[in-house]
Amino acid sequence: MHQIVDPNPSSGRPIVLPPKRIIGSPAGPRVWASADVPDLSELSRRSPQRAGDVAFRHFCEPHRSERREAGHTFMVRRARRFLKDARQHNVPSPHGDIPVYVFEPETETPRATVLVAHGWTSEASFMTLFGERLRHMGARAVLLDAPAHGKCKRTRSTVVDYTESILRVADAFQPDFALAHSMGCFAVLHAGGGGQPFRRHYDFKRYVLIAPPNEFGAVTREFADVRGMTPTARIMFERHLERIAHRRLSTFTASHLLRAANRPALLIHAKDDFEVPIRHSEAIVANCPSAELVPFDAMGHRKLLSSPQVVRAAVNFLMKD
Repeated sequence: MHQIVDPNPSSGRPIVLPPKRIIGSPAGPRVWASADVPDLSELSRRSPQRAGDVAFRHFCEPHRSERREAGHTFMVRRARRFLKDARQHNVPSPHGDIPVYVFEPETETPRATVLVAHGWTSEASFMTLFGERLRHMGARAVLLDAPAHGKCKRTRSTVVDYTESILRVADAFQPDFALAHSMGCFAVLHAGGGGQPFRRHYDFKRYVLIAPPNEFGAVTREFADVRGMTPTARIMFERHLERIAHRRLSTFTASHLLRAANRPALLIHAKDDFEVPIRHSEAIVANCPSAELVPFDAMGHRKLLSSPQVVRAAVNFLMKD
């Protein structure tokens, strides 16, 4: 059965969406798998290396991700309206311009500047509530579209590319703090904690991390499991990521990066988040004395971004004296 969603009941034109199936156990990570997610089980058995190559290519193409919600195009069109009050900039990089949206405060001199990073398959427009709240609190909010996201013209991206974009935007706007959601947390922590493959880092004084994954290896394992990959094929896939990151995936954790940054962090996570379970944040806090966790009920992975309570908690933490 197709799902019918009417975004505007008065329009009389409902949107018809293709069916989706749920993958994963109720207790573990759960993702929405669309019909175009490739089944790599047979290829994994015949040629693990080839299956790893295919998986890596798909992993770097967020527009093909099964994590995109039904009605994504409509939601993007609606969300981008909220960027109308932001000044748009393009920060140059060797791989193309980085779209940046700046919410300026009403005061002549900003109290602080905050870099705001979205999650994988998302874009800056979904983070505008934080931009508006920061602006009203006297701060400048700097939102960006990651490579291959939003209005960025690239079609492929990795967390390393995202980190490089954050470093370039940080160089241009000199933010004091960083606020990020989901995979964007990895990128800002990588920029702040430094380490391979970068020879520099940016010293954010404080972080807000919303629904952060802790182990990058958990992300790749879930990605491989959804596609039916064998353990050997998954290792071939992960080697591509280790090659570009110049580090073992076992060392690429949010807790490791936050300890390296050595700055205070507020973690916000929903208890019913099936995409990135709250145990990820609990593990980060357990390993990082500078981090604290504020749990929320019944908000899943994405509703956190539209919750006034979450926005207030995040901004108050960054703007406290």
